Amino acid sequence: MGGQLKKLFGPVDMTEGKPWEKIVAFTVPLVIGNIAQQLYNTVDSIIVGRYVGDNALAAVGSAGPILNLLLVLFIGISVGSSVMVSQYFGAKEREELSGTIGSCVTLTAIASIIIMALAPFVIMPMLELLHTPDTIIDWCNSYLRILFIGIAGVAYYNILSGILRGLGDSISALLYLLVATVLNIILDLWFVAGLGLGVPGVALATAIAQAVSAILCMWKLTRMKEIFDFKPHYLKMKKNHAVNIIRLGLPSGLTQAIFSLAMVIVQSLTNSFGEMFIAANVIVMRVDGFAMMPNFSFGTTMTTYAGQNVGANSYDRVEKGARQGTLIAAGTSAVITAMILLFGKNLMGIFTSTSELVELSMRLMCILAVGYIAMAVTQSLSGVMRGAGDTMTPMWISIITTVLIRVPLAYGISWATRTPELPNGRSECIFISLLVSWVLGAIVTGFFYRKGKWKTKALAS
Repeated sequence: MGGQLKKLFGPVDMTEGKPWEKIVAFTVPLVIGNIAQQLYNTVDSIIVGRYVGDNALAAVGSAGPILNLLLVLFIGISVGSSVMVSQYFGAKEREELSGTIGSCVTLTAIASIIIMALAPFVIMPMLELLHTPDTIIDWCNSYLRILFIGIAGVAYYNILSGILRGLGDSISALLYLLVATVLNIILDLWFVAGLGLGVPGVALATAIAQAVSAILCMWKLTRMKEIFDFKPHYLKMKKNHAVNIIRLGLPSGLTQAIFSLAMVIVQSLTNSFGEMFIAANVIVMRVDGFAMMPNFSFGTTMTTYAGQNVGANSYDRVEKGARQGTLIAAGTSAVITAMILLFGKNLMGIFTSTSELVELSMRLMCILAVGYIAMAVTQSLSGVMRGAGDTMTPMWISIITTVLIRVPLAYGISWATRTPELPNGRSECIFISLLVSWVLGAIVTGFFYRKGKWKTKALAS
């Protein structure tokens, strides 16, 4: 029994066995984990919407793009470390693996201090720049300030769980996230419904729960002595480790920064449609978060799968797994899309009892629905390219589809549909532009995957 538990909560070698079986077995805990992660935001929204009101719900949603924009440093470190860890684990290079993990721990500490110092000076100016309504701007500000005071917990959980996944251990990261999610729900109810702390209470609950999950991940890594060495001298960064983490992670960090900046710009347009539309946008994005989970999970799986097999120099196995993983991901998204179209109104009704808000949210959700299948292709094939060490190509694709297509299209449709009754144009422009960018992203990603440049980007090459 003890041996089976150790195997379950230990690293998994994805260079052996049937590719699709390894991919599915690794993805299922990720999906459950992403459900738990999404519950952080969803529970926040439900409790705030029910106990404080629709304006508080809009405040939590409006803070999201700014939060994501200021987290890009950690996105870069997380992706860079995950790629390096999976490749060195696949190549069985213990010394390089140990140095990489130690460097990640140190880089995360530095990045946390930078963000913690920077955030208080930029939050309110950014909210004002986005024309955040006066009715919610103070709530947005307090929500973000509390989250950034506790940023180290959020950062370390995401990066250390990324390291665990790079080692093939998606079960431990899931377990610790589930513990944190339950804690977050309890604290949300206590702080908001019990103590009446409102929006700041939601932020405080999230910060505490994330810190707990980070501590659990660190504890797990210190016990994996059979795989790598976690000794103090490895915390001193070596130049090659730091350079590779930045080289591999910076494109993904920039991608997230550009995506978040585009979201911030679009948020300004969203805010122009008023509190009702802002609240509907929050509801749709919460449902969207669940719909996207399998796509992001398969993307993470394919990064680990490709990284380990590239480290083992098994490129035929990488391509076979890419085909199988992408088909499974697309099929999963098709089922989820159908369920959203059938039961969407019931989902929207969880967040609010306002019938007009439910109807508006469902109408907007229907625009996005088929785009989830396209995103399954994009995430799976981008994951393969990143795992192989090619993080630049997905970055350029994201820039093109988000900055050059989505943002201008959203504002263009808004401008073209202006009438005396609708001085800012039709609000659907936000979601039509998003759908177009997703579909084009899938087409372009498939093209560059087939070109095969990613095969030349391994750390050893």
